[in-house]
Amino acid sequence: MEDVVALLIAPIIIFMIFVAPIWLIMHYRSKKQVAQGLSEEEYASLTELAQKAEVMNERIQTLEALLDAEAPQWRNRA
Repeated sequence: MEDVVALLIAPIIIFMIFVAPIWLIMHYRSKKQVAQGLSEEEYASLTELAQKAEVMNERIQTLEALLDAEAPQWRNRA
């Protein structure tokens, strides 16, 4: 019984000294980054993508309007 307890104590001590502190530091560092929100670079990139999506949406609507005028049955072919 004492041998089993001795075998379990060493890994637990090693875990508490080395692994647990690093784990806690990394955990709270990631929580801090999430709480801070987007960086300026990420926000700029997201804004640029939103603008490109708006332009693409306008182009698609224009193309669909042209196709509706030129070939009214184009939607049924697909």
